[in-house]
Amino acid sequence: MTAILTSMTTQTSTTRTAATLWRAGLVAGAIAAAATTAVAVAAHGAGVTFETAPGDAIPMAGFAQLTILFSVIGIGIAAVIRRRSARPRTTFTRVAVALTILSVVPDLAMSFDAGSRISLMLAHTVAALIVIPVVARQLPPQRR
Repeated sequence: MTAILTSMTTQTSTTRTAATLWRAGLVAGAIAAAATTAVAVAAHGAGVTFETAPGDAIPMAGFAQLTILFSVIGIGIAAVIRRRSARPRTTFTRVAVALTILSVVPDLAMSFDAGSRISLMLAHTVAALIVIPVVARQLPPQRR
């Protein structure tokens, strides 16, 4: 009977932890989406076009959409790491920082002007600075 109750308590705790991780991550993702859009709007107001070719520019809504999409992917990665890593918080932080660094490669590789490149890299950094710490705090330092 004790084993059954312990198992049920562990499952309930795990479910609650997963729900908290997703809730906190999605809230952070929404805040990051607003922040990246604000960066893009401010940059656009300063004359940045975000054009890869004449007439082919990143739409302002794209900043929020992609921030939410990649926040969800990051939360999913955190959920997997939480279950499989001996040190979930550290592992997630390292993976997320590495992926953030990789996220600027397209900004540098595509035919953006300097202002667009800097603004895009700033948007990626702002999103990471908002989402990564919030999600990392939801992960235990060590798996039990």
